Amino acid sequence: MNLACATCPVRDSAACAVLEPEEREALARSGRTRHLKRGEMLFAAGDQQTACATLVSGALKISAHDIDGNEQILALVHPAGFIGEMFSPFASHDVVALTDSTLCTFGRKDIEQALEDYPALTRALLRRSQEDLHATRSMLEMTAHGSAETRLAALLHDFAQAASTSPCHPADRFELPLTRGEMANMLGLTIETVSRKLGELEEMGAIKRTGKRGIEMLDPAHLQALSGREVL
Repeated sequence: MNLACATCPVRDSAACAVLEPEEREALARSGRTRHLKRGEMLFAAGDQQTACATLVSGALKISAHDIDGNEQILALVHPAGFIGEMFSPFASHDVVALTDSTLCTFGRKDIEQALEDYPALTRALLRRSQEDLHATRSMLEMTAHGSAETRLAALLHDFAQAASTSPCHPADRFELPLTRGEMANMLGLTIETVSRKLGELEEMGAIKRTGKRGIEMLDPAHLQALSGREVL
């Protein structure tokens, strides 16, 4: 089915927001809406039929597996994020839905044509690629040198930012897209350490846990200070 741009929740924050209305309408005609259940794969390592996609809702993980089959989560994709190898297949990465997710997907030929037709879209995707690279480098540096508290606070801060409708303020409440095991995997910690540090953050009044995965931000400024993230 064609994309419903008029009601898209990320229409003002996705890369396609730089397009003129008639350009966006033309791009939409080549796209499709796809729904994924939690655990369903969007792209598989080595997939020769790779498409590109903008995440409309939900969350995705990009992961790789070593020779023993152990998974390493490399990055997360939040709503308005762009995912896909535009000119070559994923060499060794899987892209999997962490929660029920909705995406706008485009075939490789269609997105290549769009990049030729709309220079503004090309520039927007380049900026996003640079931002993703910076975020990956920051995560690598943090996991290499940051304390367990810093790593977890930074991840929670990023989740709150991703769940927010404001570019300046984190969401007051959100659901964790990762299990504690997945958070431990991504941060280079043990599950026990993640559980203990979540408890400590709650005891100091930075967060409150609600239900199985709910997080309420009680003191976002304190959490941001612990994370080392720059104040906006």
